Amino acid sequence: MSDRKPGSRHATGMATRRSVLGDAHVDRATANTTAFDADFQTLIVESAWGTVWADDTLTRRERSLITIALLAALGHHEELAMHVRATANTGAEPDAIRETLLHVAIYGGVPAANTAFKIAKETLASADRIDTPQAAKKSA
Repeated sequence: MSDRKPGSRHATGMATRRSVLGDAHVDRATANTTAFDADFQTLIVESAWGTVWADDTLTRRERSLITIALLAALGHHEELAMHVRATANTGAEPDAIRETLLHVAIYGGVPAANTAFKIAKETLASADRIDTPQAAKKSA
């Protein structure tokens, strides 16, 4: 392991990460950190969470939707599901996620959006934030 130590943005980054992703996710990530990936975890906390996400130029809702669009377009499916789950904490509602993914279809490609819609629908349904096809049939 290198001599790098968490810097001044570490505390801010951890607080922001917990606020967006939730304590359970951050606790799991922290518990699973080893000497092999400790520097990577520090990089994520300080750069992504302590610098980019901590800035108040964009709201967390806006950052959340931008992140979903980028992850969907780039095909980063596990991270996409994680950030769709995190929208419960950022204020990005399912309608905004849907519109973001429609934007992905036009600018990132229909196949990328198709997969992202599937992931978002499953993730939101499992959190009871949207109806499942079975629930829609029962109410009809």
